[in-house]
Amino acid sequence: MLVASVSGLLAGLSLIVAIGAQNAFVLRQGLARRHVGPVVAICAFSDAVLISAGVAGLGALVTAAPAVLTAVRWFGAAFLLGYAVVAGRRAVRGVAMERPDGGAVSGLAPVLLTTLALTWLNPHVYLDTVVLLGSMAATHGADRWWFAAGAMLGSVVWFTALGVGARLLVPVFRRPRAWQVLDGLIALVMLALAVQLLVG
Repeated sequence: MLVASVSGLLAGLSLIVAIGAQNAFVLRQGLARRHVGPVVAICAFSDAVLISAGVAGLGALVTAAPAVLTAVRWFGAAFLLGYAVVAGRRAVRGVAMERPDGGAVSGLAPVLLTTLALTWLNPHVYLDTVVLLGSMAATHGADRWWFAAGAMLGSVVWFTALGVGARLLVPVFRRPRAWQVLDGLIALVMLALAVQLLVG
């Protein structure tokens, strides 16, 4: 039980802690202190749903239906390209001194929709949580749900640390140039992920 839980925690963190569209958005909202709670909750809850689906056996179904992943891949690539353009424009124009939030998404509805899109339109999320974690959980037999619980805990810990911990970097991001650098990096990450999705 304990071994399975710890294994799930480490496996979950190893897959979640990576520079990606979702993490970049959580970091940006955390720096701006805009709706961090809902963003973290959506990310963690979505992971919990997907991990549960993988442990329950949905991974095999997803693997057997490549057309579903293909459709999600194209939608995800289009969304990431659009987000890359927006971040790129912010990086080029810079952030006015009167905008200490760095121009982050501010309204609750846009924040929730963007978080959901960055989570559910990313094929890598399905491969990581449903297929990979689901397959790894299966190796623990009767303790597979303890493995899932550990992976879910890893998700909660990571997104909370990323969203809430971002405020420690606020002094750095009081300078508009720092926002420009961050937005430039986010644009590059989004573009790279979109290209990666498009080329399969």
